[in-house]
Amino acid sequence: MDAMPLSDSSHWQSLGGAHTDAEIAQQPALWEALGTLLASAREGVEDFLGGWLRDGRCKVILTGAGSSGFIAEMVADTINAQWPADVRAVHTTSLLTHPSLYLSPDQPTLLVSFARSGSSPESVAVVDLVRERVPQSRFLDITCNAEGELARRGRDRADTFTLLMPPASCDRAFAMTSSLSCMMLAALTVFDAAPWPQREQRLHALAALGQQALQTWETPVSTLAQAPYSRVIYLGSGPLEALARECALKLLELTAGRVPALANTPLGFRHGPKSLLDPQTLVIVLRSVDAVARRYEQDLLDEVRRDGIAGRVLSVGPQDGDASADDWMLDVSMPHDAAWPDAWLAPLWLTVAQRYALHRSAALSLTPDNPFPDGTVNRVVQGVTIHRHG
Repeated sequence: MDAMPLSDSSHWQSLGGAHTDAEIAQQPALWEALGTLLASAREGVEDFLGGWLRDGRCKVILTGAGSSGFIAEMVADTINAQWPADVRAVHTTSLLTHPSLYLSPDQPTLLVSFARSGSSPESVAVVDLVRERVPQSRFLDITCNAEGELARRGRDRADTFTLLMPPASCDRAFAMTSSLSCMMLAALTVFDAAPWPQREQRLHALAALGQQALQTWETPVSTLAQAPYSRVIYLGSGPLEALARECALKLLELTAGRVPALANTPLGFRHGPKSLLDPQTLVIVLRSVDAVARRYEQDLLDEVRRDGIAGRVLSVGPQDGDASADDWMLDVSMPHDAAWPDAWLAPLWLTVAQRYALHRSAALSLTPDNPFPDGTVNRVVQGVTIHRHG
């Protein structure tokens, strides 16, 4: 299958992937739109948050399920490092089963929910659970669906603020793509301690970089997807560890589990998971902007390439003077703001994994917009029974 341009909608329509293709490609434009949306919502959000982040007695739980939970993981530590409040990521799937490990009735708690549809059973049940168990609780719902259950239930409640993403971000395809990156960047923007103009500048700069990334890597990504690797390993550190997990999930979802994908850290990979390497394995390292982290990553890249066991070893990330032909680099330097945090750049590297999963799905003759036509896995999770704790 020849590589096709991002705009060839008729090609992807014939393959059953038009929505997925368009929703990946639209992300830079949506990030621009998000900047305008957040500027208009800024006063309301800041009034709602008040001094919560500055109070060390307060807890902020970022939550979601699946890809939405990975959003929480990707941004939590970056936000936590900037404020006295205790900010942590806990998936709804853990909050529901073991709430006593995460909730204290004596600690004021802000629950930040990430939800594309806002109607999954876990998303709704966790809000009820926190409201029931924590008298001093507040709720910030970051969602793409104005008609979803979270948005509907939060209307006119003083303890709830609903931050809606650009309407086009409510992906129609099976896999979360533009919904994920918009909600992630919304959280990073809203909770950042930097002056607001700097946050807006980052969004605009990222949109330009996103367009460059999609165009630069489309041909090599589509070519890579034709190689029949039987499994893929994504490696990343810091916020990029959660990014690696999301990248792996995208491939699992869009290939209907036919291409197993795993995630780990460059340092953790040596502790057992390296045993998975064989000539049918593709390894992709997601590179950090942190100089020391990059040295650890390079050590691992050099080692795995030297071993010669893996089928191919790639890296994706910021421009590096020592890059090889299998290092897909992008210049992310930015005047007057040299310190890009890894979490802010994660959506760039994610576009590579999204496009790879899309092309790999098509190469396997699957339909990317609905890789599970038998309904065994659904766009909005079904079949969850909510059980009450005593």
